[in-house]
Amino acid sequence: MGDLAIDTAALRRTYPRRGGGRVGVESLDLHVPVGGVHGFLGPNGSGKTTTIRMLLGLIRPESGTMRVFGHEVPQRLPEVIGRVGAIVESPKFFPTFSARRNLDLLAGAIGAPRGKVEEVLAATALSDRAGDRYATYSLGMKQRLAIAATLLKSPDLLIFDEPTNGLDPGGIREIRETMRRLGDEGRTVLVSSHILAEVEQVADTVSIIGRGRLLAEGTVAEVIGAADGGTTVKVGVADPDTAAQVLTAAGLRVRLEAGRLRVRGAADPARITELLAHAGLYVNELTPERRDLERVFLDLTAGQGLEQDTPGRHAGRDAVLAGGERA
Repeated sequence: MGDLAIDTAALRRTYPRRGGGRVGVESLDLHVPVGGVHGFLGPNGSGKTTTIRMLLGLIRPESGTMRVFGHEVPQRLPEVIGRVGAIVESPKFFPTFSARRNLDLLAGAIGAPRGKVEEVLAATALSDRAGDRYATYSLGMKQRLAIAATLLKSPDLLIFDEPTNGLDPGGIREIRETMRRLGDEGRTVLVSSHILAEVEQVADTVSIIGRGRLLAEGTVAEVIGAADGGTTVKVGVADPDTAAQVLTAAGLRVRLEAGRLRVRGAADPARITELLAHAGLYVNELTPERRDLERVFLDLTAGQGLEQDTPGRHAGRDAVLAGGERA
């Protein structure tokens, strides 16, 4: 896979609870290449934040190994931490100070060179509002200021945990564009998210996890292609249970979702209508699906109890699989 910014092997972490421990991360092998944007994807409770906190030395794994730019962590974290910037929780700034003043104070505290503040303000498109008080900033601007703060030490690796939570569409677009610019500069950006359609627009590579385990990894095209075993057709029919039995008996792969069938394995969708018509069943919908990360994720986690009710899925591409994960 070439040079790696992050490399973990057999990573495991559990949390105690009554009646037995809960697995946060289980045998996780994660590979994040150097340079570009890497999407770290999974639903609520899948282990994303747990993994990030272990990488940053905030909690310790029970077993397994982790390397950041080839340095084993947490043992050698002091040797590499200067190359890492991270936003894991809501950053704290002085609300009555301007953005520039907040960054000036932080730059002085970490010994950042003179002029760095203006550079990071420009990099996050905040120069025009740098003199405004932090309290007047929108959520999206506050997130961009947090990114600007991480850039003060010129990190090679940036880790963002659910950076678009709570943002409106405009704020999400601003963060997405900022991450893309940073990736294009040659930095490595690891962004954890449960908003798959958003990440698909910005990521070069992705890792998908569920229940603490790696489900798929590679470029966006590779992950979608590897999971694509042929055209998937969404089928509407008055009696979906009987229709599923007919199609399954014919050797097709069938899943029932929200009263409709998702059918794979038919070389031609007309074959589906033919089979059902012979059984006295007539379709009222026959729609080939375009594969995307959301669809791949739902297929990968089928039967694992990871799928969440997503009433907004069919209204648009910005579907949310589950709430922001903090476990």
